[in-house]
Amino acid sequence: FEMAQFCAGYHRDKNPSITVLELPFLGVSSLEEERKVSQAIYSHPAVQKDLSRWNATLLMPSPLPQYNLVGVGDAPKTLADYKGLTVRATGGIGKAMAAVDAVPTSMSATEVRQALDGGVVKAVAFAPHAHMSFGTVETGKWWTTNLNPGTVNCPVVANTDALAALSDANRNALLGSIDEALDYYISTYNGKTMDAWGPTLTSKGIESISYGADELAAFKEAVAGPAAAAWIADNTAKGLPAQELYDLLTGMIGK
Repeated sequence: FEMAQFCAGYHRDKNPSITVLELPFLGVSSLEEERKVSQAIYSHPAVQKDLSRWNATLLMPSPLPQYNLVGVGDAPKTLADYKGLTVRATGGIGKAMAAVDAVPTSMSATEVRQALDGGVVKAVAFAPHAHMSFGTVETGKWWTTNLNPGTVNCPVVANTDALAALSDANRNALLGSIDEALDYYISTYNGKTMDAWGPTLTSKGIESISYGADELAAFKEAVAGPAAAAWIADNTAKGLPAQELYDLLTGMIGK
């Protein structure tokens, strides 16, 4: 490959360092903040070393908003209702679902519509653009407005040798366009994509499920701390400065 985009949660063992960005309930509140924390993690030497195993240089994130569920059948109105619910969810969101006794399943986005239509899963965790692109809104009967369990981190990478082989002018053109590209991406997502989301839900008659503060606090308590502790322990054992990466990330949120 010469350039690629991938999402970390599909293959955690290949890119463990950046999966810190997929931990559940981190509290990232905007695409701008997701961009900021992703770029900080990408610039850490341990992360760059991790990706260098695949001859990959991290160029930029594809910041995604907090995921929420679209589903069929009875809507989960309380934490207890998640027990046994089959959910397409990857990475940290899958861990969050498992912590409340749901049954997470990882599958590629292109498989999701068939799985939902066929009853393989009853709910799907996606960002809004993916719910529209991959058709869950065609089948879904309800969606969670504010569960916000986390997101998926999907960097754009370049083959390190291919990047080095570019002329100075072309390399500078590529690297110098990253901030402008991210500005445009975020503006478009916050604008065109989100402008289409509300009307789509309304036109499809999809019920909105919103959770109260107490319910969300209970969910976070059940999920966030244990997931972070497990991530730190697992990745420290792999030789990563896991606590340092976690502290770098969480120290930037809300600042």
